[in-house]
Amino acid sequence: MIPAPFAYARPTTVEEALQAIAEGGEDVKVLAGGQSLIPVMRLRLAAPELLVDLTRVEELRGVREDGDTLVIGAMTTHADVLADPLLAQYGQLIVQATETVADRQVRRRGTFGGALAHADPAGDLPAVALALDAEFVLVGPGGRRTVSAAEFFVDYLTTALEEGELLVEIRVPKLGEGWGVRYEKFNRVAQAWSIVAVAAAVRRQGGRIAEARIGLTNMGPTPLRASATEAALVGVDVSMETVTAAAAQAAEGTSPSNDLNAQADYRQHLAQVLTRRALAAAAGL
Repeated sequence: MIPAPFAYARPTTVEEALQAIAEGGEDVKVLAGGQSLIPVMRLRLAAPELLVDLTRVEELRGVREDGDTLVIGAMTTHADVLADPLLAQYGQLIVQATETVADRQVRRRGTFGGALAHADPAGDLPAVALALDAEFVLVGPGGRRTVSAAEFFVDYLTTALEEGELLVEIRVPKLGEGWGVRYEKFNRVAQAWSIVAVAAAVRRQGGRIAEARIGLTNMGPTPLRASATEAALVGVDVSMETVTAAAAQAAEGTSPSNDLNAQADYRQHLAQVLTRRALAAAAGL
């Protein structure tokens, strides 16, 4: 189908983008990579009066260091994430998850920030951002503010972005020496959405686990932390027995859906299995 008629703006700076959004009327949509927005516009499930295209806003692209933090521009494409040397060194969990996003064509157009702002619970990157305690930098009429990943994802396809605001960058801590990571994903066919996925980061100290961070994909309307499993791992010996016991608690507090792909109890079982696999790999077992 053909989208409904709309006005089009293509700013080159964040300031121009914010001005276009402010002047655009009641129904404005922001176009990043367009991999989610354009299909629903073609089906006329979305019919914005104005489309603000961010593809020429160069200041929103790229990855840089800021002390112990990596700063990822919201318009950095998935392909650029995969090619970035800083992420290869300090952000392997992001790289592993991004490698599973759709196909090569989508990764050339789709953007890191766009995928996070879309907030699909089956998307691969929100759970990674949650596991890494990422921070989201938003800019709008009220100025600049920072929102934690735990507060950014509000509900199904809903974020903390307010009217007139843009997501401009994502800040994630560097994971250096002592950290191991793994993204485990289960889907029906290659390049499909996750039925369930797990993002795990484990910091070893001696023969024990000093810290564990675990994000769950598609186990509720938003990404979730496997907090019971994280707590069970702190201070324990690194072994398959301790990892397996902790992973058995991965589905606690989750509310997965029943749909054509899987029932809720199956997703809970998958969460336990994938958490065990991800933790074992991250811990070097």
